[in-house]
Amino acid sequence: MGGHGRFSMCSYSEGMQIMPYEYLEEIAIADIAFRAWGKDLEEVFISASDATMNVMVESLDTIQSQERREVKLEDDALDMLLFNFLQEFIYYKDAEQLLLRTDQIHIKEDHKHTLVATLIGEKLNPDRHGLKSDVKAVTLHRFSLEKNDNVWEATVILDV
Repeated sequence: MGGHGRFSMCSYSEGMQIMPYEYLEEIAIADIAFRAWGKDLEEVFISASDATMNVMVESLDTIQSQERREVKLEDDALDMLLFNFLQEFIYYKDAEQLLLRTDQIHIKEDHKHTLVATLIGEKLNPDRHGLKSDVKAVTLHRFSLEKNDNVWEATVILDV
């Protein structure tokens, strides 16, 4: 595989968790692709959001918990719920200059899929946050969210 693994620590209400994801260089040449995974939906959503933010910022550890945003999303399709969730991080970066991480997340599957999340972070500070790429959007090209065996996997391509 052409990508290389990266592992990020995410602190949220249940304690420290290892959020695995890898970048997939062979999938997208001009854009950035990654695969994220987790043992449940919440974990794969956190892994994918960390991978998205880590495309923008060199070290996720530089993002301090100074601001909080509540997000509530609904969608008929679970993969589109993830798509819209990742778009929230790009929106806050562009509209409010906020770098955010997932602090808490709950996904409920009923008639519609509902996500309620608390995002924490701070205003972008170029002196402290090593900026890498300016992510413009999540693309639908090859976007997927699947459960394989007992692991949820998401494949995402970001337009940079």
